[in-house]
Amino acid sequence: MVRLAARVTATSKKSYGMYEQALALDAAGVDLVHLEFGRPIHDTPAHIKAATVAALEGGHVHYSDMMGERAFRDAIAIKLRAFNHIEAAPNEILVTNGLTQGSYAAFMALIDPGDEVILLDPYYPQHVGKIEMAGGKIVTVPLDADNDFAIRADWVEAAVTPRTRMIVMVNPANPTGRVYTREELAALADVAIRHDLVVVSDEVYEYITFGEADHVSIASLPGMKERTVSLFAFTKAYAMDGWRLGYAVADASLMPGLVKISTSAVTHVNAFIQYGGLAAVTGPEAPVSEMVADDKAKRDLVVRRMNQMPGVRCPSPQGTIYAFPDITGTDIGSQALAERLLNEAHVVVEAGSFYGAKGEGHLRVCFGSETIERIDLALDRMQSFFNGL
Repeated sequence: MVRLAARVTATSKKSYGMYEQALALDAAGVDLVHLEFGRPIHDTPAHIKAATVAALEGGHVHYSDMMGERAFRDAIAIKLRAFNHIEAAPNEILVTNGLTQGSYAAFMALIDPGDEVILLDPYYPQHVGKIEMAGGKIVTVPLDADNDFAIRADWVEAAVTPRTRMIVMVNPANPTGRVYTREELAALADVAIRHDLVVVSDEVYEYITFGEADHVSIASLPGMKERTVSLFAFTKAYAMDGWRLGYAVADASLMPGLVKISTSAVTHVNAFIQYGGLAAVTGPEAPVSEMVADDKAKRDLVVRRMNQMPGVRCPSPQGTIYAFPDITGTDIGSQALAERLLNEAHVVVEAGSFYGAKGEGHLRVCFGSETIERIDLALDRMQSFFNGL
């Protein structure tokens, strides 16, 4: 019998959590409100679609530069300098099939079998399988839940061993909704520099911040550009999740490894959609601002109403499209509670435990994946459910 390779069989099973459990009820015609899947409800802005169609009709249908269309990378370099305060040349930018492919290239290029990789817990679970496939060993370090899931650099440093190679972070953070401060990042950067570690920074929610929260890219801090792979995508802010378009930014010394992995896997990203990305980077900011304003209104609704539910405490997320309410007051585990909400209230949310041990006692509620009317309906159902506990 033909066998699968150990890199597949020995790594964690990829799961989409409660989304998979909801499929049977969806198929049966049950009216579910989906607040589990991190997809934007908005349509891609019209000027981005128009630029893509124009590129397609204009003949951009052949092989592209392996790293991405040069005009696109030039525009990204300008954006990085202005918004992220990262000085990156076009040859330090790799256009990728979404952030997922960018992270895969980073892990495969930078991790050797047996290397230890630190994840901040709660973490984004889709990183785990790719790290394991590269041969890495996951080491989790808890965020400080008593301080709004802040990064504790001293806890990170305590986990460093001679085998530690990398720290992986998501900022703004999925699932907690936290936007890390410059001070937290500077302390983490100090650990990385002193122990000669690489940082992979997933910044897919860079534009989705609320109030006074200010997104800081760790690669912009002194001494960090040469040891950071910064990952970006058009998925969330531009509502382009189905386009699969992103980019990785790394020092020129690291980029050849990322390019080698990326070109071996996909050659290069679809040529004409890169012109949609170019239009996104260089076009009007109003569509993004309007979508973020809509997300903020939905965030405020979710936070206000969930804090009225018995046994629930819901801090206001500083960024992303997720609330991370504490449900320890219900005395029900997060997975069991998510399953009951699915089957009894017909609302799909994710169990906090899906995001690591320190996510237990929480639910992740996505307020970006439905209209405000559907979210209000979900909250009505959840209110009735929690009142009945």
